[in-house]
Amino acid sequence: MGDRVHLVTGYPGFLGRRLVRRLLTDPRERPRRLVLLVQPRHVAAARADLARLPAPEAEVVEGDVAHMHLGLSGAEWRALAADVTDIWHLAAKTRLGTPAAEMRSVNVGGTSHVIELGQASRRLERLVHFSTAFVSGTRTGVILEDELAMGQRFHNRYEETKYQAELLVRRAQADLPATVLRPSIVVGDSRTGEIDRFDGPYALAILLVASPVSVPLPLPNDAVAPLNVVPVDYVIEAAIAISRHPAAAGRTVHLVDPAPMSARRVYELIAARAGKRLPPLSVPHRLFQAMLQLPLVERLSRTHRPAIEYVNHLAIYNCRALLDLLDGTGIRCPPIASYLDRLVEFVEATYARRREAEAPPEADDPLDRPPSG
Repeated sequence: MGDRVHLVTGYPGFLGRRLVRRLLTDPRERPRRLVLLVQPRHVAAARADLARLPAPEAEVVEGDVAHMHLGLSGAEWRALAADVTDIWHLAAKTRLGTPAAEMRSVNVGGTSHVIELGQASRRLERLVHFSTAFVSGTRTGVILEDELAMGQRFHNRYEETKYQAELLVRRAQADLPATVLRPSIVVGDSRTGEIDRFDGPYALAILLVASPVSVPLPLPNDAVAPLNVVPVDYVIEAAIAISRHPAAAGRTVHLVDPAPMSARRVYELIAARAGKRLPPLSVPHRLFQAMLQLPLVERLSRTHRPAIEYVNHLAIYNCRALLDLLDGTGIRCPPIASYLDRLVEFVEATYARRREAEAPPEADDPLDRPPSG
């Protein structure tokens, strides 16, 4: 990558760690400098992660996207603005229980501060903003990559603040070489199954696998809507390829599975592997919610209930820009059936470790990524 200087926010989060590892270990991608903006409370974890990598070019810089000038001194900020060529903005608050002001400060305010750096950067070649396919909120049907403000409502504050952040980037694209990536639900590595947190639509599948309840959990309605998931290794490979593509500047890209399975088919495969069987009849949404209140089930599903809203949400993410930009790269999203066993094995091993440690099922996820910054 010659004289390129990359800035990455959101390290050492799950995606941030994967991106940094890829940038440092592939000679074709290695920049001259790699600056990692890390919140002070995560500096030790960041340095420990870097110690496992060949990282002579990586610099941990204490800061916070939620603060003016990213929490840097004036001199630090000006020096970075003078040098940076590529900005990777991954920092975000994703936990639905995060206070509204804090989520807005990081997701919206943080994006504004990153854009300000990009606007001051004389050498900037690309700003890559990680958004989410779920900025579509309550919309149903086919959703195009160039659509954003379509009168939708939102299921939660995360979706809404990521939508507001994307509005800022879209306005900035008139002057900046910015690319917006919208991943669907990111799951584990297609080769190892490693996943950092158990929430989102994938949570119900995990609940099915890990639940000690003898009665199999039903699915709301028919669960015929596509369950669009993407493995983390594909997300990083595609993101890097797209970032290099000259035609990606000014574009918004759905980083999704072009041919997703229905939610029910995914859960049928998981249930079969776990020796369980899904009920053949559909369950009305209200009845499903009532069943989740049963004592044994409620204790396990408390942190996963928001996922139910996604299970039968009929949203189809058109990905023409994705396919155009990846054409000729050989990078394709693997079908979930090809790596589902590895995901389930990782989940089972994680829950086994929890049981050994006598951790209650509703305890904080030990694999959860640290808050981004």
